[in-house]
Amino acid sequence: MKIETGRGRAYKIVSILILIILAFLFTFPLYWIATGAFKNGADINATKPIWLPTEWVMNNFEKLMKQRSVPLWEVYLPFGSFFNGGKKVLLTAGPDAPAAIRWLINAVLMCVLAMLITCLTAAMAGYALAKKRFNGRAILFSLIVCAMALPKQVILIPLLKEMSALHLYDSLWAVIFPTVGWPFGVFLMKQFSESIPGEILEAARIDGSSEWNTFSTVVMPMIKPGIGALAIFTFINCWNDYFMQLVMLASGSNFTIPLGIATLQAETSVDNGLLMAGATLAAAPIIIVFLIFQKYFTQGITMGAVKG
Repeated sequence: MKIETGRGRAYKIVSILILIILAFLFTFPLYWIATGAFKNGADINATKPIWLPTEWVMNNFEKLMKQRSVPLWEVYLPFGSFFNGGKKVLLTAGPDAPAAIRWLINAVLMCVLAMLITCLTAAMAGYALAKKRFNGRAILFSLIVCAMALPKQVILIPLLKEMSALHLYDSLWAVIFPTVGWPFGVFLMKQFSESIPGEILEAARIDGSSEWNTFSTVVMPMIKPGIGALAIFTFINCWNDYFMQLVMLASGSNFTIPLGIATLQAETSVDNGLLMAGATLAAAPIIIVFLIFQKYFTQGITMGAVKG
């Protein structure tokens, strides 16, 4: 039986206090925004901080929802213009809805698609770099590592020209495809794939399993913690990439919620309640995604043992 000493108990108490202080510091801005969304103008602009609304109001969300109406769902078919005489193929569905709802749907759709495609392509590339032997493998991986240190602003003009040439500019795909080519994702999945025992892959080949079947039924379940961690990183990275969204999206109907909130601030006088309501709406998907994938995010720190 392990007996906790006085020094160990003191260390545990100090560690818990530090964690509580850090948790408070990190969650306080979210708390302030969430409560501010339900405050009236007097409470928000008060000189002395008001920690809880004196009167819980929904005016800020009502003003947010009264912004201009647009179709609920609208997305361009990627590369459809090549088969439609240079004109973009637009898929529209649903009734008209407040612009804020459309912006939120755009942001969620953009990030979910980027997350799914990135996880799949990064897992395939990482597995190939880790377990396949081919000429130039080391050089290719070195280039990927070097690309991680390259700021996105450096390649912005080539990316912009490429998206314009592919007729993807001013569509969500112009933000999705550059996100998919994320060197960090390939690097992360390669490190996870390195721990897969070669004997398991060899056994699958002896049993007659195809390469795709081996990857989908053997490799993917074993690197699931890494995929979960990459899913969170990709979603947050795409959601917070305000700079790329600002450059690639021009039409108000294609805006995401971060861009939309910025336009609200520019179009009207500074309405802190309206901005806090928009920020609260924008924070909800991030929190939900983290709660869904937090188990895999925690497991992603270390690979689990292989049961056999």
